[in-house]
Amino acid sequence: MTSRLSAVDAIASAPIQAPERSSQVVRKQYPNYKVIVLDDDFNTFEHVHECLVKYIPQMTSDRAWEHTYEVHFEGQALVWVGPQEQAELYHEQLSRAGLTMAPLEAA
Repeated sequence: MTSRLSAVDAIASAPIQAPERSSQVVRKQYPNYKVIVLDDDFNTFEHVHECLVKYIPQMTSDRAWEHTYEVHFEGQALVWVGPQEQAELYHEQLSRAGLTMAPLEAA
């Protein structure tokens, strides 16, 4: 029994070494996501414009009109890029408002 106690004491008194950390810490950012509005045959220019101004933060009226015409003439417009959680929110809000949305994709 004495030998067992001495082994435990030896382990308990052994110095603990922390793992070495590299001098450079690499931080990996989360990917951004794209919110893309698609053209359709039922939403009016005014409705698309209103939705963009209402649901996309800092969207100006002029920029919303540019995106609206882009949707119409190009078939789609990239209206916002940013963190996934926010992209999901804006995508859902625009979709619920009746806009036709492309699936979210990493930027």
